[in-house]
Amino acid sequence: MRTQVVIIGGGPSGLLLSQLLHKQGIDTVVLERKTRDYVLGRIRAGILEVGFVDLMRQAGVSERMDAESFVHDGTVISYGDEQFEINFKEHTGTSVVVYGQTEVTRDLYDAREAMDGKIVFNTENVQIHDADSDAPYVTYTVDGTEQRIDCDFVAGCDGFHGVSRQTIPLTVRKEYEKLYPFGWLGILSETPPVHEELIYAASDRGFALCSMRNDNLSRYYIQCSLSDSPDDWTDEAFWQELKRRIPAEHAENLITGPSIEKSIAPLRSFVTEPMRWGRLFLCGDAAHIVPPTGAKGLNTAASDIHYLYTGLLQFYQDGDSEGIDSYSEKALARIWKAERFSWWMTNLLHRFPDQSPFDLKMQAADIAFLRDNHTAQSVLAQNYVGLPY
Repeated sequence: MRTQVVIIGGGPSGLLLSQLLHKQGIDTVVLERKTRDYVLGRIRAGILEVGFVDLMRQAGVSERMDAESFVHDGTVISYGDEQFEINFKEHTGTSVVVYGQTEVTRDLYDAREAMDGKIVFNTENVQIHDADSDAPYVTYTVDGTEQRIDCDFVAGCDGFHGVSRQTIPLTVRKEYEKLYPFGWLGILSETPPVHEELIYAASDRGFALCSMRNDNLSRYYIQCSLSDSPDDWTDEAFWQELKRRIPAEHAENLITGPSIEKSIAPLRSFVTEPMRWGRLFLCGDAAHIVPPTGAKGLNTAASDIHYLYTGLLQFYQDGDSEGIDSYSEKALARIWKAERFSWWMTNLLHRFPDQSPFDLKMQAADIAFLRDNHTAQSVLAQNYVGLPY
C-alpha cells in the first residue's frame, strides 16, 4: 500500500489532520491500535480555543459543534468564599467553546467514514522505518498479518505511550518533565451545572473545578492524593468534599447525583524536543503534555495540527518545504507558552505538600493581584482563549 501521509493515532488530532488534508486532496491512512468504540469511550476535556474551533470549521466538521456547543465568555476564580469573574470577551473580543472531546472525535470519525477515508483499527507492532530518509514506510500487524505502507511523511499522533516519539533516537531528542505531587479526581454526573461559567476554586483543602458538558451533564474535579484510588471515594464523599472547596453560595445550589464515570488523573508537564526528525512529525501528547488546569491539552494538539497541515499543504501545492522545515520551531514556541500558562495556573490554585506559611501568603497575594488588576486579567484571558498561531 502507498499513501502520501501515514497518521499514527486515531484520536482527535490524527483525525483532524486527516480531514484537513483530505479537503485539499492529500491522501492519508490513519492507524489506530484500538477500536472506534474504545476511542469514543475515553472521557476527556471539553474546552476549545478559538483556534481549534476555526480548524473544525476549515475541516468541514463544525455543524454539530456550532449547533450544540456552549459559548463561554469568561470564568470564575474563587478563594474560599471570595470569588471574581474574568471576562474573556471584554479582554480579548473572543470566547471559548464547551464541546466535549468525545463529541469532537465522533464528528471527525463520521466525516472520515463519509469520505470513505482509510482507517485501520486494532493495529499492533507499529514500527516507523527510515524516517530520516526520503522514503519512509510504516509496518504494522492486523489479525496476525504484517502490513506495510510506503509514504512521503509520517505524523505521530499516538500519544505519550506511542511508538512515534520513541522512534526518534535518544541522541537526537531531549525531554523536559515536571511531575506534580497530586492528581485530579473527576466525576461525570447527569446533573445541571452549578454555574453558567466554569469555577476554578482554590481553598485551604485544595483545588476544585466545576465544569460541564451540556445542560444536564456536569464534570467536577477535586485535587487528591496520588495514592488515592477512585474506589476510595464514594459519590457522597466526593460531593461533600467539593462543597467544602467552592464558595458557599455555589455549594448550596449544587445539585448532586450518581456518578456515571469516576477517575483519577495524575498531573505532569512534559515536552520533547525536537518535534520533527526527518520525515516524522510529532503532534499532541506524543510531544508534550500539560496539566489540565489551563484547558490546554487538546488545544495544544490543535496548534500542532495547524502548523503541520499548513506546512504539508505548502509542500504539496507549491513544492516549498519551508513550512515543514520550520514545523518544530513554530510548534515548540507556542507549546512552551502554553506549558508556562498551565504551570502557572496549577501553582496559583493548588495546595502543595511542602508549602510554608509564607508560600501560602504569596499564593493568596497572587490571587488578590489577579482579582484587582485589569492587565493581569487580560493576560489570563489571552492565554485561556488561545494565543494566535
